[in-house]
Amino acid sequence: MLTTAVGIAMFMFAVAIALNMRRLVIGPSLPDRIVALDTMYINTIALLVLFGIYQGSMLYFEAALLIAIMGFIGTVALSKYLLRGDIIE
Repeated sequence: MLTTAVGIAMFMFAVAIALNMRRLVIGPSLPDRIVALDTMYINTIALLVLFGIYQGSMLYFEAALLIAIMGFIGTVALSKYLLRGDIIE
């Protein structure tokens, strides 16, 4: 039962990542693309956690934490660049 639910959830998050990729490519403005990229990070983290549950391995949880850190740093850097035009002051 759990494997079926995890499989369905993984499929749903894969579809969400595909839709985020579409918004990232054809987004009407730069802030929309930044939000799509941030949402893609979050969906990737959820997909990795679900895959870790499916496989029974702790390695995927560590990878999800690394992606979360890099996603936060990337979102902050892109937003700062969008607002000021320079990342490092």
